[in-house]
Amino acid sequence: MKSLIALSLCILSIISCHQDMKPNKEQIELWKQEVLETEHRFSEMAQSEGMNKAFLYFASDDAILLRNEKLIKGKSAIAEYMVDSNSKGLKWSPDFVDVASSGDLAYTYGTYSYTHQDTTGKDIITKGIFHTVWRRQSNGSWKFVWD
Repeated sequence: MKSLIALSLCILSIISCHQDMKPNKEQIELWKQEVLETEHRFSEMAQSEGMNKAFLYFASDDAILLRNEKLIKGKSAIAEYMVDSNSKGLKWSPDFVDVASSGDLAYTYGTYSYTHQDTTGKDIITKGIFHTVWRRQSNGSWKFVWD
């Protein structure tokens, strides 16, 4: 009986230690690389297939966009907002990425440029800084929840 109790305590100790362990540096770097690759695919899709398709593809169902001091909440609202956004003039590149030690949330920020034509046909370029929050999905992919 004592050996059964000792074995049970040993197993519980191992399990609790394992659950309290933080991911090692290599795991966090792997997650960061996944998020960076997702950002690059997102930007490439926006340039090649248009903003509408890219934003809908990479948005989580409950994603929120902040545009013109207004919150656009949820994928269906984003679809409605993006309906006329087939522009391929949005380019961005992340300068920084970090991932939570839990591996389920990440954020990026960097610079973007958006090129569009005014009513005279002249190219207008707007530059700025973006910030995106990413959440790992149950299938292991990353979708943005805030942009």
